[in-house]
Amino acid sequence: MIRRQLLACAVSLATVSLALPAAAQDNWPSKPVKLISPFPAGGTSDIMARMVAGALSKEFGQQFIVENIGGAGGTIGTLRAAQAAPDGYTIVQTGVGQNAVAHGLDPKLGYDSMRDFIPISQVHSGPNVLVVHADQPFKTFQELLVWIRKNPGKMNYGYTHAASGHMAMELLKQVGGENGRPLYIVGIPYRGGGPMMQDLLGGQIPMMFINQDVALPHVKSGKLRALAVTSKARNPLYPDTPTIAESGIKGYEALSWSGLSAIKGTPKPIVDKLEAAMKKIMGSPEIKQRMESVGFVIPAQGGAPYGAFIQSEIDLWTRVIKTAGIKAE
Repeated sequence: MIRRQLLACAVSLATVSLALPAAAQDNWPSKPVKLISPFPAGGTSDIMARMVAGALSKEFGQQFIVENIGGAGGTIGTLRAAQAAPDGYTIVQTGVGQNAVAHGLDPKLGYDSMRDFIPISQVHSGPNVLVVHADQPFKTFQELLVWIRKNPGKMNYGYTHAASGHMAMELLKQVGGENGRPLYIVGIPYRGGGPMMQDLLGGQIPMMFINQDVALPHVKSGKLRALAVTSKARNPLYPDTPTIAESGIKGYEALSWSGLSAIKGTPKPIVDKLEAAMKKIMGSPEIKQRMESVGFVIPAQGGAPYGAFIQSEIDLWTRVIKTAGIKAE
């Protein structure tokens, strides 16, 4: 009898212990949620994170607070997120640099983008634009490509290490040559996009890949000429600028992107709530207009397509980085 009573007591206690987390999940979020953006304030990633945080705050009636933890190309903040408690009160902004390119640069990151996070939704996708200084003679991407092929090593470009523009150029070099040979273009490294843009506008460097929103005012002013975009489809900000794929290099695509992920172990009901909220938010006319006004595309929503996309990006950039011999700085 005593054993039966003890067993019944144990079952009762187990039921209570299981019910408490379930109740907490039902009430989530009952306090502010931290969204880690692994980049400094003010850049495109930060703007995307704050847009998402603001929309989620309205959706749930609870604060979603952006915490900027920059450094090492986004890997410091991402590692911090991977170490957070999986209780739904910490989520993280994921993206091409810290969750795809970084794996090719450093196999010992301290986190695994597919193992340590739960994809919730991709937020944005945008191309880089191949721009040349207005004094350059090239009017089309094909003209530039033909000249580079005939004059190996005589064309320079600017880049910041492991940024999306750098990766776009490395991919172009690897697939844009002839007879199995890569394009031979000489890269000039910069510590930041600001000084690089100044040198491009000043004519010190002839070309580079740059995010479509950053390039637009200089293209409109006539100081730069846009020759091609790196997405598979033309960008709404550059309707007359062809893609690299349609300009002769089939299958070429190099994107800048970000999304939202939860920490591994976050209860499924919370993940499901976040995923449903993001589908609603990203499908709203207001968000769609805001994104398209700066040339960003809203990709397919949901955790499954976002997870598959992240894996494809890891595979692509790991291969490109290995072929190019690029190392982490």
